[in-house]
Amino acid sequence: MSHLIVSNCTKTVGDKTLFENIEFTIVEGERAGLIGINGTGKSTLMAILAGELEADTIDLDRPNKYRVAYLPQNPEFSPGETVLQAVFAGDSPILKLNRQYEETVIALSHKPESTTLQEQLFRLQQQMDQQQAWDVNALAKTALTKLGIEMFEEQVVNLSGGQQKRVALAKVLIEPADLYLLDEPTNHLDVQSTEWLQDMVLRLKGAVIFITHDRYFLDAVSTHIYEIANQTLYKHNGNYAAYLEAKAIRQEMAVATQAKMRNRYRSELKWIRRGAQARSTKQKARIQRFEELSENLEHKSDDMNLELGLATSRLGKKVIEANDISKGYQDKNLLEHFSFLLQQGDRIGIIGANGAGKSTLLNMLAGNITPDKGVIDVGSTVRIAHFTQHLPEMNANQRMIEYIRETANDIEDATGEHHSAASMLERFLFPLHTHGTPIGKLSGGERKRLYLLKLLMEQPNVLLLDEPTNDLDIETLSVLEDFIEQFPGVVVTISHDRFFLDRIAKKLWVFDGHGGIEESLEIYSDYLAKQSQIQALPHVKEEKVEKVEKVKEPKVKMQKKKLSFKEQKEWETIEEEIAKVEEDIMAAEEGVSGAGSDFTLLQNLTAELEELNAKYEHLIERWEYLQDIVNG
Repeated sequence: MSHLIVSNCTKTVGDKTLFENIEFTIVEGERAGLIGINGTGKSTLMAILAGELEADTIDLDRPNKYRVAYLPQNPEFSPGETVLQAVFAGDSPILKLNRQYEETVIALSHKPESTTLQEQLFRLQQQMDQQQAWDVNALAKTALTKLGIEMFEEQVVNLSGGQQKRVALAKVLIEPADLYLLDEPTNHLDVQSTEWLQDMVLRLKGAVIFITHDRYFLDAVSTHIYEIANQTLYKHNGNYAAYLEAKAIRQEMAVATQAKMRNRYRSELKWIRRGAQARSTKQKARIQRFEELSENLEHKSDDMNLELGLATSRLGKKVIEANDISKGYQDKNLLEHFSFLLQQGDRIGIIGANGAGKSTLLNMLAGNITPDKGVIDVGSTVRIAHFTQHLPEMNANQRMIEYIRETANDIEDATGEHHSAASMLERFLFPLHTHGTPIGKLSGGERKRLYLLKLLMEQPNVLLLDEPTNDLDIETLSVLEDFIEQFPGVVVTISHDRFFLDRIAKKLWVFDGHGGIEESLEIYSDYLAKQSQIQALPHVKEEKVEKVEKVKEPKVKMQKKKLSFKEQKEWETIEEEIAKVEEDIMAAEEGVSGAGSDFTLLQNLTAELEELNAKYEHLIERWEYLQDIVNG
């Protein structure tokens, strides 16, 4: 069994020590979720293990031929490289062979008369057969399709950042490796792609270390939790729920000032379990769920309320009202005839496919763009904070404390008590000794957290959040979720994060991608489960019809006392005919496997295989029918 033993690992960046003398062992079959506050060195540790970055000191014990597959947070590609070339860019022999094969197919399509290329393609096809490389080729294309990438010949540099990340993810998933390092693999993925990725990671044969903010994914996949904190790596056995439970117990043993952390973990543990239940049980009343939650949260400590109960500017009865608004670009309708009324306390989750118009609606609510038709009426007391996917430009030389003080140096909580900018930085997980750090030295996640605090320091009464969970660590998300639960104003958020929406959203706006928007009062996980049932319903009905027909037909014909002359002849030869068709099916399947890139041959063989399968099913049905008569 392959293994990796890491010891004496230390890394310092400038005057900041990320971790010191950390050690751990991971073996084949283990899947470790790596967690910690942004800036503690999670991505840095992954890059060190991948050999992309040097540690100050490190000792590694692993087999000589230990292979590592690495998905960085921001992958890079060579100019002119196509999607398939990028996916097959690994250094394993089977990936090299696939890359050569795909490059030759492209070259031959440009020069079909070239006998040299034809001969080269034939040799490569033989090698693909010998090394059973077709399975990897098919897996790569399946992975790309499942991740929403269907432009195999497109140059990767022409794709969006999210699409490039998915191409890099597909490359890692098909690469034979002893250790898979996945840095935020769920970023930019919709729910269906995330669930497919979850199944793929569970099937990987090697060890896996992954960073993610998706707590349902983390809980479902991890066998261990690695936590980086206080320059140390702590190893926890079990999944994320087990980690939260152990963390809560430890917090109960801590001093009273840690009560707020204890409650946070208890709350998160409950939501992990609630999420699992929502995916495995029937639909329950949305209001009842939140009433139960409110009762459980009543026992939270005063420290927790003090941390998150910030005062907001007064919000009148009139918040935001839209009447029959429509918006489109070029020939695509994003919204058509949509009306709504936002009221104090509303928690709206916006879901739908990428490009369906979700961010466009949020920008209209923020006043950045206007609808083509209809009117959006904003109340006079409304004070909006708009958290966008892309951070505004920040002065790299400006210190964190100065950046926050630009907005406010003093803020009032719900009880009337005042808190300084430094105090609020601490509450958003920036220790006091870091407040003088220039923004340029912060990680991407730390900058997002700092920007989020700056918006909340404005004491808004309407929050518009566009994918707030991307690149934020789980600790920060817990702070944000607790804040929203006690926030008296209105929250409208776009997110693919199932955990975040399950906990926050009381109502869903579902974009269908054609301008229509449906409202739902279901919990997000319940909504997804219901949609899966609806999509499967037609197939279920067809299966039931087939079963009924298969049951009824023999019952009618079993009334016969004996075989007719024609049926007797059929009964004498049907078993031989079934055996012959079975042989033909096996031959056709072998032909399909060996067809390679000959798409015409592949199409003909596939059609033949479908006909043989249909004939086989018919023969089996006839055999069962005749046997029932023979057996009387």
